Amino acid sequence: MENAASKYQESGESSRNELFEQHLPLVKIIAHHLSVGLPPGHSVDDLIQVGMIGLLEATRSYEVQQGVQFKSYASIRIRGAMLDELRKDSWMPRSVQQKSKKISQAIQSAENKLQRTAADRDIAEELDVSIEEYYRMLDAVAGCTVFSIEDNPTQADNQTNEASPELDIECESTRAKLAEVMEGLPRQEKLVVFLYYNKGLNMQEISKVLEVSESRVCQVHAQAVNRIRGRLVREVAKTDL
Repeated sequence: MENAASKYQESGESSRNELFEQHLPLVKIIAHHLSVGLPPGHSVDDLIQVGMIGLLEATRSYEVQQGVQFKSYASIRIRGAMLDELRKDSWMPRSVQQKSKKISQAIQSAENKLQRTAADRDIAEELDVSIEEYYRMLDAVAGCTVFSIEDNPTQADNQTNEASPELDIECESTRAKLAEVMEGLPRQEKLVVFLYYNKGLNMQEISKVLEVSESRVCQVHAQAVNRIRGRLVREVAKTDL
């Protein structure tokens, strides 16, 4: 696929068309990947249509000099276009948004206090709930956290006026921080994140690999994403000192 990208420096409509045609399968892969937990009224076909626009924009704005493979660049633009479309409808209930934010803050707080990776029970204790209630909270946000890594994890609640630093997933320094944070995840969380985001496996496939229930995989994924969000907030706060 990168053959067309290597010719891109000469530019021209034919090069752009070739990139677009070669990477159409990528749109479908990302659309099916993001289709987990889609709200009523949205379909994979909707995501594919929006993703194709993202791919088209990627072919127009890509520069070989950026030193990034076109596939990686296009993936960000395609996924971003799909997420923007979903955000327009504000499909995630505010109660779920608040619950997800509360989990992220609890993980961050627990790890700051303990100076180590917070286990499930540590987080539940920080939230002042039973471990069973904590797992129910993870179940509630599991269908939504598939999008959270791409979101700005330092974004303030819409109901407040507090300022928060921007965190652009396309920024090289942010990607470096993200890679570092993900590397420091607990083994099971790191494996779930790797299989989901790098290998493109869905939750059911991951459950077979790990030999646990699909619901448990969803819980681990939700906790991993919220842990990443909390740790990224901490890393960004350090750079602002």
